[in-house]
Amino acid sequence: MNSTILIAIISLIGTMFGSLSGIMVSSKLTNYRIEQLEKKVDKHNNFAERIPLISERIDVINRRLEAFEHET
Repeated sequence: MNSTILIAIISLIGTMFGSLSGIMVSSKLTNYRIEQLEKKVDKHNNFAERIPLISERIDVINRRLEAFEHET
């Protein structure tokens, strides 16, 4: 086999391996970042669910305060 062809085949294999490993590393990083964003969204969703409860409690406190002000 000609040495030029052998070098070309070895270069092709090296290029393919390098490209595939780069794609895999990039994919892992993307998946990690997506997981981190999902965690942040979950935190935000939990906070958004609690807002109506907090609003109800504030309304109750305001009514009690108004009742207390009218008594005095």
